[in-house]
Amino acid sequence: MASIFSKIIAGDIHCYKIAENDEFLAFLDIFPMREGHVLVVPKVETDKFFDVSDVLLQHWLLFAKPIAAAIERVFPCNRCGISVIGLDVPHAHMHLLPIDSADDLNFTRPKLKLTPAELTQIKDKLLAALEV
Repeated sequence: MASIFSKIIAGDIHCYKIAENDEFLAFLDIFPMREGHVLVVPKVETDKFFDVSDVLLQHWLLFAKPIAAAIERVFPCNRCGISVIGLDVPHAHMHLLPIDSADDLNFTRPKLKLTPAELTQIKDKLLAALEV
């Protein structure tokens, strides 16, 4: 059965797209830890992060790099953090988000509840920063 991420990749479920190429899709987490929280997923459905091929793993980090830089340009933070947990959705994915401390990567904390208008505004800011 296709994961929710595969349905997003296929266009069956709406997302706030940040970047895309033949191998990956990056989109806003609709239940973010902080504003600017982006999910980066490979288009090939693989359950576990370290089960992807070595080549895909290399490409994944290179695809995420300019997104991380855009997050740092748009949102006040110490840096863009990266987290790979993979328990909620059986489709390998990474989280990119602005952080000031390791506690900002504590996924047991309450998530933000943002409106579609707020998510669109965040998306537009990140897209503009990616064009720089």
